Amino acid sequence: MVELLQRNGCILKLFLALFLFLSLVEVPAVEARIRNYKWEVKYEYKSPDCFKKLVLTINGRSPGPTILAQQGDTIIVELTNSLWTENVAIHWHGIRQIGTPWSDGTEGVTQCPIVPGDTFKYQFVVDRPGTYLYHAHYGMQREAGLYGSIRVALPDGESEPFSYDYDRSIILNDWYHKSTYEHAAGLSSLKFAWVGEPQSLLIQGKGRFDCSTLTTPSLDPDVCNATNPECSPYAMTVVPGKTYRLRVASLTALSALSFQIEGHNMTVVEADGHYVEPFVVKNLFLYSGETYSVLIKADQDPSRNYWMTTNVVTRNATTPPGLAILNYYPNHPRRSPPAVPPAGPAWDNVRARLDQSLAIKAHQGFIHTPPPTSDRVIVLLNTQNKVNGYVRWSVNNVSFTHPHTPYLIALKQNLTEAFDQTSPPDGYDFVNYDIYKTPNYTNATVSNGIYRLQFNTTVDLILQNANTMNPNNSETHPWHLHGHDFWVLGYGEGKFDTFNDPKKYNLVNPIMKNTVPVHRYGWTALRFRADNPGAWAFHCHIESHFYMGMGVVFESGIDKVGKLPSSIMGCGATRGVHRP
Repeated sequence: MVELLQRNGCILKLFLALFLFLSLVEVPAVEARIRNYKWEVKYEYKSPDCFKKLVLTINGRSPGPTILAQQGDTIIVELTNSLWTENVAIHWHGIRQIGTPWSDGTEGVTQCPIVPGDTFKYQFVVDRPGTYLYHAHYGMQREAGLYGSIRVALPDGESEPFSYDYDRSIILNDWYHKSTYEHAAGLSSLKFAWVGEPQSLLIQGKGRFDCSTLTTPSLDPDVCNATNPECSPYAMTVVPGKTYRLRVASLTALSALSFQIEGHNMTVVEADGHYVEPFVVKNLFLYSGETYSVLIKADQDPSRNYWMTTNVVTRNATTPPGLAILNYYPNHPRRSPPAVPPAGPAWDNVRARLDQSLAIKAHQGFIHTPPPTSDRVIVLLNTQNKVNGYVRWSVNNVSFTHPHTPYLIALKQNLTEAFDQTSPPDGYDFVNYDIYKTPNYTNATVSNGIYRLQFNTTVDLILQNANTMNPNNSETHPWHLHGHDFWVLGYGEGKFDTFNDPKKYNLVNPIMKNTVPVHRYGWTALRFRADNPGAWAFHCHIESHFYMGMGVVFESGIDKVGKLPSSIMGCGATRGVHRP
């Protein structure tokens, strides 16, 4: 009997030891992983729309490699600048950079640019699942092809409030044949030269320009070659009967877009990393910097392929639609659909775009309730102005310009001479300003002053759209906030009423986003918590508009930012203080 008890005791001890061992060895399976990438940025000749030009590539690709990760993973990107004559910086669009504000990748705000020949290490945590982006944030380089997707999945064992069989990403883009140098020079010239409408629309880096329309044909037949396989339409293969999560994102330089799939409805389920109360659309409107997940079911006639198309909206553009193919397996992916591509929605149908904006609500069960009130209200009037004869975009008649020393460094090291210490105005002349008239731009100024926000306070941002310097013209602007998400409290037409419109705010189930449109002659109300220490850009995501001054910078909790790495230095007042 004693021997039996001893034997059972040994078995019990062995079982406990085995249980303890298994509980220990399971820990690494749920720990976050480190995902390392080595990227080289350089120019290469490419023909994404059949027209050959210099394109900014990552490891020879445009769009660049997709970053695939799980929530909580650490991303390390060692970026080598192999451009001979240009600096570079990459922004991780939608990643909040909590604890790593120096990795936000915003030249002039969070870092000095990466000079030719240098290698810079970006390191950050992807703390939430969702669909995000990366793109150049130096000058106007984004429109030269330096961009890509970030896909962050839930940890193993966790599920989303919708189901699908396969996951795909598509980036929509507009495409110019002129270089960013030419565009920047025209925008910066006293004899102003606008960038004009793009020549093509790309779907996942592929488009089709009509070479016969070239006004000055080249002697080199390869300059525009419609048979070049580089510009064959993008094809997404689907298996009949399966459901696909299609992560659609826009990184246009100028254009607002609609996206549609012939014969298929799309159910919107995610926006900028947040789950949406599902709703069905035939046309998905996207503004530069926005990301959406839509569910589509391959439930149409499987004997043929279908068009995926994108069209310019908000502008009476001459750019032809972008075309791609939804390829039903086992049809050949280059087999053209038998029907003509579906026409996009009317470019000037503001109501349809506003209706989609109003339809986006937080998914039940995933609602982050906003604070009921705010501590500060900042009204930002989007205006077009002239300053000393130069055409500028402005906010409250102040046109933004970057300082030589990045704000994060100047603030952390108390370099008060590095930028204007006077904050921009919190509003404009509400009573007398007529948003429907061309502006009186005689009082516009240029400044690099910033908004200082008390840490952990709640801030309301009211974006007000107005007339440009062209009569009867108001443009749609997508605004993007770095380092934070915001609650979208409401949209409205006309001039914002500071007394009555706040009563209409959605405080029950507003969606959280990082990029939002301000519709023509309208307003958009946002609320966010200034709870991420650092210096953060808030700007129009149209390349030329931000380049011409349409942006601001917020500072909050700078004393809580850790020691800055020397690798972000080397320009302005930190010249000589740099270690790659």
